[in-house]
Amino acid sequence: MDVLAKGQQLRLLAHRAASVRHSCSSIRPARSRFLHTVVAQARQSAALRELQEQQEERASQVLESKTPVVTDLTWDRPLDIIKYPDPRLRAVNAKIGTFNDKVKQLGMEMLEVMYNGDDGVGLAAPQVGVNVRMMVYNPTGRRGDEEYILVNPKILSASGKREVHEEGCLSFPRLFANVERPYKVKVRAQDVKGDTLMLTLNGWQARIFLHEYDHLQGTLFHDRMNPEELRKIHKGLVALEEEYLQLHPGAVVQRV
Repeated sequence: MDVLAKGQQLRLLAHRAASVRHSCSSIRPARSRFLHTVVAQARQSAALRELQEQQEERASQVLESKTPVVTDLTWDRPLDIIKYPDPRLRAVNAKIGTFNDKVKQLGMEMLEVMYNGDDGVGLAAPQVGVNVRMMVYNPTGRRGDEEYILVNPKILSASGKREVHEEGCLSFPRLFANVERPYKVKVRAQDVKGDTLMLTLNGWQARIFLHEYDHLQGTLFHDRMNPEELRKIHKGLVALEEEYLQLHPGAVVQRV
């Protein structure tokens, strides 16, 4: 009886071992298929982002070829931030073709408006009703820290790595939502004297630049939001639209 029992026990153990091997062998292909699917989806997502960036670059090149050039800067004083949905936020912004004291003066006045805003760290010229390709920013928003005045900026390249971060905008008071943007950008621009600047911006500075650059393209930060984020501020956007239309009856604006 002992010999027979031991034989049955051995057969039972062998059967269990075979079952475990079979189970493991079936898990491996399933895991492999899962990993293959994840990799394929990641590649597809990267390819779609690359295609979108290429399309945006082609659109930017077409727009640049048709962009007017201004040789005499003029603006109304005092500068003030215009609010969404003012049509000037969607208008074409001219390249600055002549560099004189007016360029620096406009930049300094824009910085002053930015500092007087609600925690502003960047400002584009169309946000103060001046439709030219100029932006200013200070990554800390504190007077005395490093300031940038960029004229006729152009994005040379953007990283595939992207980050999601909450953004606000001085033209959209009290509205905040997440926006996805490239982590790194390489930029060519001109300073207030017309000299060429080459910049590589990462993280927070890249985000500030891209937000302001969008303004120069007539693109607003809610245009970059996914549907879920857009829903979060939709009521606030509509309220700004209604407020603007009450102040400007009959105005034609682009609404959400």
